[in-house]
Amino acid sequence: MKGIPLSLLRAINLSHSYGNFQALAPTDLALNAGEIAVLEGPNGSGKSTLMLCLSGLMRPTTGEIFVDGYDLFEDEPNAKRALAFMPDVPRFYTELTALEHLRFLALAHDAEDNFDTRAETLMREFGLWDKRDMLPHYYSRGMSLKLGLLCVFIRPFKVMLLDEPTSALDSDSIQLFIRHLSELSNRGVAILLSTHDPSLKDGLANRVYFLNNGVLSAG
Repeated sequence: MKGIPLSLLRAINLSHSYGNFQALAPTDLALNAGEIAVLEGPNGSGKSTLMLCLSGLMRPTTGEIFVDGYDLFEDEPNAKRALAFMPDVPRFYTELTALEHLRFLALAHDAEDNFDTRAETLMREFGLWDKRDMLPHYYSRGMSLKLGLLCVFIRPFKVMLLDEPTSALDSDSIQLFIRHLSELSNRGVAILLSTHDPSLKDGLANRVYFLNNGVLSAG
């Protein structure tokens, strides 16, 4: 059953505490279709905590989260069907090659149509095609980030959350990444990315949030 249909991503009175330490003060956040928001803030400000809560990987201390109108915790399957998340350090299965990761994600999200062409195109674009049969734990930090992005791009979604997605990417890959995000925005995807890269804010963002000492404010 749908909850709040006005925004693709909406958090209400969201907060999180680790014991007596409040990492994220109560806050509201909303993203509409086609919107790209950048989340800025110093290290330790609570950015990753916010992203983990919004992704559903960490249950908030207070608050509600809706994805495509579905409650993230009360209607998790429908909410997560519309939600894609890449953490700052992508995790991979030890027994699957890079290409097998993409196939697994496509199968899990009923996105098998034209998989071979889509996977090859993405992996060639990001320079991973010749390394497609390698296990990801042999990848460099930059290659791992690229594979993490492709694991997102290969499946359908309406909301995308990315935590420091360009931290180890070269300049050409960052420009390619920006192009893909612009295309997704034009198709109506709502995007929130945490970053220290000013080029993402200046070249992409419709909205900027700043997080400091767990307090979120609009830039």
